Amino acid sequence: MPTFDFTFDLSAIIAGALKVVVILAVALVLVVITRRIVPKLITARIPKIREESPNQLAVRSKTLSQVIVQLVSAIIWVVALVMILSVLGANIAPLIAGIGVAGLTLGFAAQNIVRDYLHGFFIIMEDWYRVGEVAVISGTGGLVENITLRRTILRDLNGTLHIFPNSRVEQASNMTRDWSRVNLDVTVAYKENLDNVIHVINEVGQGLKDDPTWGQDLLTAPAVIRVNNLGDHGVEIKILADTKPIKQWGANG
Repeated sequence: MPTFDFTFDLSAIIAGALKVVVILAVALVLVVITRRIVPKLITARIPKIREESPNQLAVRSKTLSQVIVQLVSAIIWVVALVMILSVLGANIAPLIAGIGVAGLTLGFAAQNIVRDYLHGFFIIMEDWYRVGEVAVISGTGGLVENITLRRTILRDLNGTLHIFPNSRVEQASNMTRDWSRVNLDVTVAYKENLDNVIHVINEVGQGLKDDPTWGQDLLTAPAVIRVNNLGDHGVEIKILADTKPIKQWGANG
């Protein structure tokens, strides 16, 4: 009757198991530390382009920290997996080569998506625009309804929704950051007394600033800045006034 040899190197098995447990424990600790430290570092180091409320800073910091935490956590677990396979006696050289080839292939296949995420990361970090602001992107102006690392969504005055991959946002003009401006050209006939016209315009502008309804949106009184042009039909006068963000169009009316 055949006999079977069931002898095991118990000490080697225990040592290997302990190494696996230690690797998993270290990986878990590193992930936990990453999740706690990265958001604090991002909040402390994120460029403050302008004064912003704690809630606004928290939203921007959270968006950036989530990406970094996920990336670092993925790297930690991949390294831990490779180390565990090495402890178990697996030949990890082909695995590492395969991971490298797969990463390279994925990078070529999804390079536009990766570019979207990278560009979106810097848009948010550098605070180009935020939800609720009005921006012009690639010649299209509208209200920023949503922004993620992948894309920016604008809605124009006609109600049309425009979706821009962030890699296409090479330049953006923010029309409502911190404050906005009324920019008007008023034409008066050549026969009018220019000094009197300027006096009346400035007086009306100060009246708007003092008005309890209109004045609450004005930071400065509308005032004549200069004679802008001598046109075919009269003298064009430039009028400027600073308003609260996104309030310039109401003041223009």
